[in-house]
Amino acid sequence: MTDEEIAELMKYSSPNELYIVNGNGKLECLKCPFRVKLKYNIGELYKDDVVLVNKVKITKDLQSVYVIRNKAYYSQHFIII
Repeated sequence: MTDEEIAELMKYSSPNELYIVNGNGKLECLKCPFRVKLKYNIGELYKDDVVLVNKVKITKDLQSVYVIRNKAYYSQHFIII
């Protein structure tokens, strides 16, 4: 994805919201901060810890990143609770 395409995508997203499909198949908007649980140890965070996501970002290859305690972590390391 080019920088221009990413810039266009960012016009329609917010670092303070994450849209998910909930267990009932409905679209739901999570507002930061929201809670997540770690799947395994990562850096200063430990498996099964529950932490707050302060911002949601995306990488150039469109991977979601959570900002937690001012550090960025890939979203696949967490379960939304």
